[in-house]
Amino acid sequence: MELHTARLFLRPYQQTDIDTLHRLWTDPGVRRYLWDDQIIPPQLAAEVVENSLREWATHGLGQWVICLPENDEVMGFCGFRGSEADTPPELLYGLSPTRWGQGLATEAARTVLTYAFNLLGVAQVWAATDPPNVASIRVMERLGMQFDRRGPLNGLDTVFYTLSRAQFDESSLFSNPSVLCAIPSWQRKT
Repeated sequence: MELHTARLFLRPYQQTDIDTLHRLWTDPGVRRYLWDDQIIPPQLAAEVVENSLREWATHGLGQWVICLPENDEVMGFCGFRGSEADTPPELLYGLSPTRWGQGLATEAARTVLTYAFNLLGVAQVWAATDPPNVASIRVMERLGMQFDRRGPLNGLDTVFYTLSRAQFDESSLFSNPSVLCAIPSWQRKT
């Protein structure tokens, strides 16, 4: 399923994306939070692409590369990774550092959420990141995601956010004043 926004073109992963995604995922700025600063081998990038292709075939939901429509340049990724059968899918996103700070991650994530909630009827999604990754937390909050908890994931300190179909509102991208605050919600004093 190809998706389009005002500035972006999203298409499902393809086998031909493995090398490009591997380069993106091993970029120091990207791998810092995505792979816990580990340089992953090309075989792991291939496994991620294969898993996404299987999830597309099985569930109609997977991961997309984020491209510029005019030249198909891959600048990031966004989409869902399946969880256990009884848990919601996990929202994932990331961009090349040269594309940070332009609102592109939020734009891409909002688009894939619209697809998941409105076309597939997904009931809820979740996302997680390392507590110092304030930029990713801001994206989650701009999407309307709610802080769920802070706890370990794979032995690392992690913050978790969730969003239900009922909470999702395409028209309220910047209507929540808390997204303008530099302090993530899980750190704010109430």
